[in-house]
Amino acid sequence: MIVLAEATSEASSATTLFWIAVAAVLAPLVARLTRRYVPEVVVLLVLGMLVGPYVLDVADPGSVAPVSQLGLGMLFLLAGFELDSSLLRGRTGAVAGGTWLVSLVIATVVLSLLVDTGDFTAHVAIAIAMTSTALGTLLPILKADGLLRLPLGRSVMAHGAIGELGPILAMSLLLTSRNLLGAVIVLVLFAIAVVFIARVPQHAARVPGLRSAITEMDAGTFQLSVRVVILLLASLMAVAAVFDLDVVLGAFAAGLILRRLIPEDSGVAGRLEVIGFGLLIPVFFVTSGMNIDPGAVAQHPGLWAILVVGIGVARGVPVWVSERFVGHAATPPDERQRVQVAFYAATGLPIIVAVTSVAVDGDLMSAQLASIMVAAGATTVLIFPLVARLLTRKDSTAVGDTDSDAAASDGQRY
Repeated sequence: MIVLAEATSEASSATTLFWIAVAAVLAPLVARLTRRYVPEVVVLLVLGMLVGPYVLDVADPGSVAPVSQLGLGMLFLLAGFELDSSLLRGRTGAVAGGTWLVSLVIATVVLSLLVDTGDFTAHVAIAIAMTSTALGTLLPILKADGLLRLPLGRSVMAHGAIGELGPILAMSLLLTSRNLLGAVIVLVLFAIAVVFIARVPQHAARVPGLRSAITEMDAGTFQLSVRVVILLLASLMAVAAVFDLDVVLGAFAAGLILRRLIPEDSGVAGRLEVIGFGLLIPVFFVTSGMNIDPGAVAQHPGLWAILVVGIGVARGVPVWVSERFVGHAATPPDERQRVQVAFYAATGLPIIVAVTSVAVDGDLMSAQLASIMVAAGATTVLIFPLVARLLTRKDSTAVGDTDSDAAASDGQRY
């Protein structure tokens, strides 16, 4: 019987991996057919939902849970690696942090007026989820459109970083069995552990022969530097788990540490993107789609719509107001781009998945409500970047016209 159970489990894992591979190949092709108006991550979620237990039931997300967890970690490691830490300091970080706190207050008020969650803790969990920004999800979109180094991309990265760190910290403080003081102490201890782990590579590099050994074994079948990065990621995710914090916090910290250790344009960064976007991250998004129950959404379409609009109001409006009337070093000079920042910042999914998972596991939220919340987050990934990119295309057209006029003018001069 044990042998039969193991064979069944292996077959389930193999079948699930097959369907994930199919979805991973189809998703970019479908996104390309839509001229990328539909982001690849949305296609991955939809395909995951179709093959998952709530629709066709040909794939089991539990059979690939460790790989999915590693994909989540890689997503946030790459997001942390792309983040310029200077955006979290000074006026830019202060504006982004204050904006997020305002978003949390607005989300709490919106839920109090429009949604009956039935439980105060569930109310808090949904409010936290509504204030998140899917920086890891937006990263491929911003990279593909060449926006990362522009004021628009830098502003999105600043609000996105706070929109990930804020909900993670709030989740660790408010959705825990510890009292508030105990939760704060745990976070401080985790921060000390992160600082200690960050110093290990710096001291290890002084060991005679180690640096040359890593350089020598950095290619071919060894890929030692990549293995060291995976060790860093796994270590910080494990430390977060030991402190009973979400592993996303450890993964994001690993990305911030990695940015200080290696150049952004190094070969290691490229290889990590191959591993992440080529394998691990698609697994995470497809398995996340498998956990969406379309029946729960169909039974409560009004709640789904309220949550989608509520996310836009609670997260997008404060970001636009801060960009329009407060400003910071990375604020885009154009009003249309400030609206784009607001739409991008209101895009949320991975943190929503994380918050609802923690709430469901702790019996703080029903699985039905969690499905509706995740579906609302997926809808923001579909709609909000689409609107922002439509505005980008208008800007591009205008820029193209300007460039053509300038070229014609140059031709007349010469």
